[in-house]
Order: sequence, then structure tokens, then C-alpha cells
Amino acid sequence: MTNPSQFSRVLILGAGRIGESIAIMLGGAGYRVTVADRDPERLGKLAGTQVTRHQLDIGNRSALLAAMRGHDAVLNALPFSAAEQVAGAAVECGVHYFDLTEDVAATKAIRAIAGSARSVLMPQCGLAPGFVGIVAHDLARRFERLGDLRMRVGALPRYSRNALKYNLTWSTEGLINEYCNPCETIVDGERISVPALEGYETFVLDGVAYEAFNTSGGLGTLCETLAGKVKHLDYKSIRYPGHRDIVKLLLDDLRLRDRRDLLKEIFETAIPTTQQDAVIVFVTAAGYRRGHFVQESFLTEVHGRPIKGVEYSAIQLTTAAGICAVFELVRTGKLPQSGFVRQEDVRLEDLMASHFRSYFESGAGERESAKEVQLVESGLVV
Repeated sequence: MTNPSQFSRVLILGAGRIGESIAIMLGGAGYRVTVADRDPERLGKLAGTQVTRHQLDIGNRSALLAAMRGHDAVLNALPFSAAEQVAGAAVECGVHYFDLTEDVAATKAIRAIAGSARSVLMPQCGLAPGFVGIVAHDLARRFERLGDLRMRVGALPRYSRNALKYNLTWSTEGLINEYCNPCETIVDGERISVPALEGYETFVLDGVAYEAFNTSGGLGTLCETLAGKVKHLDYKSIRYPGHRDIVKLLLDDLRLRDRRDLLKEIFETAIPTTQQDAVIVFVTAAGYRRGHFVQESFLTEVHGRPIKGVEYSAIQLTTAAGICAVFELVRTGKLPQSGFVRQEDVRLEDLMASHFRSYFESGAGERESAKEVQLVESGLVV
């Protein structure tokens, strides 16, 4: 591979909202960026004049391999179903590979082919899994004995009027995947699988009421990393109250869990997209340090903003910044240069020193610093 301080030629697969966001961030940081997609119309709408556009059908393996050659890294912004195929091609070409998948099976398949790779294979590099896992592991490292680690993430519309109290802000396939697939967790020190949409809870932040429930994939590889080191570990998606019950009706009562293509069509026909969203990342860890039971928390709320005159949503910014930041850390030699790399291998201080740190800061202007409080009794306090 090229020396990590020198390589800069990046291939982005997928010219959707996240792919475009990645392209404009990396282009603005001085990288030579090519964006590939099979849809010429989508390529034509890409923001930024410094981006090279390439029409490509990844189903054509020889064309995919040809597109990768000559690049130092490929950043996969395609649906999770393409992850294993693209990662395999990257291994064959000796190109660093990064993706945004939340799919557990795809990540396991990528890990299985990473042992002999001469390049980096790093899936799950977005917001959740991705940034939230980096934050959670950073909090976990601060305890001599870790009790609870709770991760809550929501990509929410700031102004929604429909019954679901939700607007589409990212991949519909990924959203359905999270709502349908089993969820990894650790309960009383034991790794188990629990159903999505269960584990219901409510809480209030800054006077706003939210609900949260189990969704699949957000923990990344943390269950494996923290096995035997934490009593309780879970990940839940944040929504406005009432959302979960309607989704359960659609999936279970109307049996759309078994007709995901129809569910996708319904969502994309009936639920509008929005650029006016907010991303909330709320992570809380509790455990023992110097004989005291303490809690530390991380909270940020990110709003969308313009880049070079183009408005980008909060989920675009945080997802794109996650993959851009870890790519930069590989490039600068702060992460391994080959094999499977986990989000937990990233130090939060390194990520927050990258070119892309500002995209994780709150809409109010500053990320709330972690707070430490001594607890009178155990349990998560929100």
C-alpha cells in the first residue's frame, strides 16, 4: 500500500445523500475524489465541481475491480446488501475499505475475509454503529470496574406532523433492517439476543419527551469487545413517543415484517424526507473508580447546516463525518494499516482532533462535556 501520509485518491460508491456528503467533505479536505453510481442522473446532481463522476454497475465485477484500481481507498455508501461484495473486491485490489453498514451478518462476513487482507477492512463507520461506539468505548475505558453502558441514538425530524412523528432521513433499507433483525446485548454479564422494538423506555432531555427501544446493529462489535467486562450493555434508537407502537402494528399485526419490499414502498411513498432533522447521541456509563460508584455521560445534539452553499441534514453530516474521520486516521497512521479494524480501536481524542470533528458538535455550538456524578444507588439515571 501507499505510505499512509501520502495516499489521497478515494473512490466513493453511491451518489445518494450520504455519498454526496462524504464527497464534499473529503473534496474540501483536499482529497482527490471519484464518485461512482449506476444512475447517471444521480451523478449529474452531485454537488461540487471537484468530484470526478463515474457510471458503474457494481454487479459487473470486472468493472468494479477496474474502478477500484488506481485508488487508495474505497468508501462504500451503498445499501448494506452490497457490503460483502464490495469488501471482497477491495481485498482483491489491495485497497482500504470502509463502509456504513449496520448489518451484523455483513460485518461478520467482512471480518471473515480480513485475515489475509493487505489493506484495512473497516465496516460500521457511520453514526450508529460508528461514532456512538467510539464514544461508548472511551467512557468504558475510564472505569476500573464497569457496570452499565447505555447507548441511545436518534435521527429525528425537527418538525414532523404525521402519526409516526418521523421523516425519512437516511436509508429506508437500513431503517427496516434495524426494526426487524435481532439485537445483540449483554444482560447480567451474559451476551444474549433480544427482539427489535422491545426494551421500551421513556425519558426527557431538555424538556422534550422521547421514547427508546431496541434496534439492531447499533452496538457494532462492542458486545464482543466488552464481554466479561460489563454487566449491562445495550443500544436503543430514540424516537418521539408513539412511533414504536405504530411500527409494531405495521410489522406484526399487518405482517409486513415478512414483506419488506412492500414496507419499503409504503415508507417511501407515505413518509416524506426532510433536511430539517436533529441527531441525538446520548451515552451513559456507570461503574466503580477509586472505590466510588460514579456515572459519566456524553450528550450531543447535532443540527443540519450548509457546506459550500448546499444544505445538509444532521444525519448526512454525522454519518459522513464518521467514515471520513476514521479514513483520515488510517491515512495518518493512527490506526492499523491492514486487517479488520473495529470502531473501538479508534480513540475519541484522535477522532475529535480530525478535520471532521466539528460535524459532531451540538447545534447549540458546543458539545456538552462529560459529567461525573456520584450515585447513591445503582441503575441508569436519565
